[in-house]
Amino acid sequence: MATSAISARRLGRAEKLGFSREVARLAVRSLHAELCLYPKPGLVSPVDSGSHDDMDAGTFMRSMFALRHYFKKICLAGLNDAPFAQLKSLGIAAETAMLKATRGINTHRGAIFSLGMLCATAGRARAQGTPMTPSALRAEMLIRWGEELAMHAAPAANSSRPSRAAPSRPHATQAEPGFGTHASITTLGGSPRGVLPAMAIAAGSAGSSLPGGEVAGGISNGLRVAARYAVSGAREEGALGLPSVFEVGLPALLAARARGATVTEERIDTLYTLMAHISDSNVYHRAGPHGAQIVRDHAERFLAQGGTANSNWRADAIASHYVFMQHRLSPGGAADLLAACCLVQAIAALDTP
Repeated sequence: MATSAISARRLGRAEKLGFSREVARLAVRSLHAELCLYPKPGLVSPVDSGSHDDMDAGTFMRSMFALRHYFKKICLAGLNDAPFAQLKSLGIAAETAMLKATRGINTHRGAIFSLGMLCATAGRARAQGTPMTPSALRAEMLIRWGEELAMHAAPAANSSRPSRAAPSRPHATQAEPGFGTHASITTLGGSPRGVLPAMAIAAGSAGSSLPGGEVAGGISNGLRVAARYAVSGAREEGALGLPSVFEVGLPALLAARARGATVTEERIDTLYTLMAHISDSNVYHRAGPHGAQIVRDHAERFLAQGGTANSNWRADAIASHYVFMQHRLSPGGAADLLAACCLVQAIAALDTP
């Protein structure tokens, strides 16, 4: 019997814990799949540290180990029909655990939000006895938490007016976390992969101390990017039910799979598709609109040449990797979204009889 065919009333504590552990395992595995992928321009992998000089694959592994309990807890919260405030509280605690494990370096802020919401949604779908197909998962997320996610996006949208708009992009980045309740927050230590550390501030605690002794009183790098270039973030992405995952990344992944691509190839094609379509605030923070244009140009050229269906794709990707390293470009938002796409696919597979 498919897992989603059992109603919430028949789920005992042991069943809930077992399901939550499985979803948490899939979430960590998805993050590991993104980390191990190579070549991926500017990003950390077991091969090298890309455009980063303060983190490596070991840093990411420590972060994943610290987050494994979070994914289980937030899935269990979804199973128990938790309100958004509880999900947010779990996310805040997860960011603290991540930063402790990495000694203040941001590795997975964006993933804490996107994969966390997907784990909670999987729990909610399991409890409701509804299918865990991608479309059903997105619908479940919006039905249960859509209003709260939309309200949560409002502070970021209204925090400041753009002073210089960048060309509009159809989808937002997942580089910024989205559980925090206040716009007046500051970036923690380390070069940010995701820019806006909203998780680090508790509900109603504007101006309070953050891990590492910093104070949440200034405007974060993510909000500066949003104000200067009109780049949206994870709050807006979440309010729409993660469109970059369900409308951009997953179709690219499935199209590559349909033509017989290997797992590596389908993930590379998905990453480049996301790079071509989203406005990644991490790239804007590091290199402004010029850097963002370099990322888009490389991604669009790679896809126009056939993506991984082109026999020279690996050499092209490695060449882009060195260009990105030269310009200190790191499309971490696209990487987090790729991990989210992998998780959606893995959750959907749980429904296979």
